[in-house]
Amino acid sequence: MIKLKEIQRKPKDSILKKIETIEALNDLYFSLKPKIISRLNDFRILWENGSDEDIFYELIFCLLTPQSKAKLCWRAVEEIRSKQLINKTLEELTEALNKVRFKNNKAKYILEAKNKFFKDGKFIIKSFLKQFNDSKELRKWLVKNIKGMGYKEASHFLRNIHIGLDLAILDRHILRNLELFQVIPSIPKTLTPKLYEDIENKMKFFSSQINIPLSHLDFVFWYIGSKDIFK
Repeated sequence: MIKLKEIQRKPKDSILKKIETIEALNDLYFSLKPKIISRLNDFRILWENGSDEDIFYELIFCLLTPQSKAKLCWRAVEEIRSKQLINKTLEELTEALNKVRFKNNKAKYILEAKNKFFKDGKFIIKSFLKQFNDSKELRKWLVKNIKGMGYKEASHFLRNIHIGLDLAILDRHILRNLELFQVIPSIPKTLTPKLYEDIENKMKFFSSQINIPLSHLDFVFWYIGSKDIFK
């Protein structure tokens, strides 16, 4: 059993020095909680009222994020959508990804994903996703069938459309904080599906101990690393 009050973080920079204990983590959480709830409500509205096209562009965003800054990725998504580049050539789509790493591969991933969810002249992604009753099974399907989408990206996408709030998004910010709070012994060099789920379960247990919901804890850890709540 983790003795929460005894957990001490190992501060590595000026941001982390402010969050050295569980008490400090909870203080930060309560200061961020209204913004987190608002952001999650945005995701709920997107799923309930958004179009299939809205959902697909969220998928594009999550395909772009690996090793790239989230805000730059979202700007690229906005450009793709405003110019309808999804219906144009691979070259034109790739050009919109100039500030995104691995733009050539990611442009191909986007078009391949479109082929999965675009039938008879329209997107059908919402009706497809609604066939799944289990978020973990849906995540496995996405990882297996959508090129460029690993466990982290699939979890991110499902959280952002409010049907994967029970999934952990194990990016570098999250893993770093899990190590600092001694939830995991070290940051793994690679994440197999089994290891991903093992760390996810440990993060869930940790979140239950400190009474911060998993989907909220993700935002808190992300804020510690980036000083921002985005998506």
